[in-house]
Order: sequence, then structure tokens, then C-alpha cells
Amino acid sequence: MSNNKVITANELTKTFGDFVAVDHISFEVEKGEIFGFLGANGAGKTTAMRMLCGLSMPTSGKATVAGLDVYTENEKIKRSIGYMSQKFSLYDDLTVKENMQFYGGIYGKKDAFIKSKTASILQELHLEKEANVLVKSLPLGWKQKLAFSVAVFHEPEIVFLDEPTGGVDPVTRREFWNMIYQASANGITVFVTTHYMDEAEYCNRVSIMVDGRIEALDAPAQLKQQYHAASMDDVFLKLARKAVRAAD
Repeated sequence: MSNNKVITANELTKTFGDFVAVDHISFEVEKGEIFGFLGANGAGKTTAMRMLCGLSMPTSGKATVAGLDVYTENEKIKRSIGYMSQKFSLYDDLTVKENMQFYGGIYGKKDAFIKSKTASILQELHLEKEANVLVKSLPLGWKQKLAFSVAVFHEPEIVFLDEPTGGVDPVTRREFWNMIYQASANGITVFVTTHYMDEAEYCNRVSIMVDGRIEALDAPAQLKQQYHAASMDDVFLKLARKAVRAAD
């Protein structure tokens, strides 16, 4: 890998009393990479992501996100990244346009930027006619695409996607991944957790967590070869069977 690292983690650990949620994980992510962060429920992936997003303080270890330290610069990290969860992070009682304006304002963007960016996103998503429609009345697939556009509205270096495609149909999921590819092509690093193993195939590299540790990390093709598996689903099942602790 090159020196163009936008996320680094070295022995990153999070404990809750005697429970070790994240157990000395180490990895690096490059600029523009689509990095899949996989694991069964209870494996520790959400806890790890929260630390990287500046939402949870590590117990020990080191990590940087966009060159910022997770201990001392966590507030700067929150302002520097994009984030989208399965719940989409949109405001149902605001219109499509108002959601974009609101997020642009939160990230301190100037009015001219917000106006121009809003117009270009409405055009890209073919939502010009729905600009003044309340978000709650949009179909799920449109909400999902809008939520992603809002997460990268301020043109962050990194976007974190936490189970972003839960509950939508396969065609919409594929369209959503086209947006991810476009963001990556534009230099945005995409850090994504997913339960869908077919989506793991779309990532440049994949990390698989079991019981708080990273058990495997490589490109999907290499992981399938290493574990003599026909699909990422097979790789995941082979590793998940090692799990000791129950899902949360």
C-alpha cells in the first residue's frame, strides 16, 4: 500500500468493564478505497466504527482519521467525515431541499456552495420535481440515495456507512453501490459495514471481525482463494463459526 493512508488503527481497543468489545485491532485504509468492515452482530464492528467517527473514546491503542487523532481531535473528526446509518440520518419533516440546506449549514458551508451543491444533487438524483416534497413521503430507495448524497454533501475525505442498504430491494442496492463507486472515483474513501455478503464482493478490501478481533483482511478474491471458498458468504461462514460470544 502507498503512504496515502486516511485511516490508521494500531492495537485499537475498547472495553466495557471486563468485556473486551474491540480487541487490539490494527489496519490501514487508503484514500479512495472502498473498505468493507464485516462481522456478525456482537463482533465489535459498530463499536470500532464509533471510535473512528469520534463518537466513542478508545480504551487503548492508537488511531487517526483524516490525519486527526481519535483521542485529542475527535470533534474535528466529526466535522471532517460523512456518516450514514441504516436509519438514513434524514429529517422526515423537512423537504428534500431543506435537508440538504440544513446539513450544508451544519458543516459551515457558505450559501453559494449550498445552493450550487443542492442544485447539482437534485439533478443527479432526478429529484428536481421533488425538491419541495417532505422526505417522509419519498419511497425508501429515494430516501436512501438522498441520505448518501447528504452524507457527502460537504465533500468529506471519508464517509462512514453503517449498514446503509438494510431493508431495500436488490435493484436499489445495486444503484446505491453505483453511487459509492462514483464517490470513490472522486477520491472519497468509503468505510462500509454490511450484512450482505454479495456487497463484500464490491469492496476493494474486506476486514472480517470475530469476537472483537480482525480474523481476516484482504481483497475479496484473495480471501476466497485463502479460505477455498466459492463466495464471500462462504468465507464469512467459515470465520463466523469460530465465534465464541453470542450476538447482541
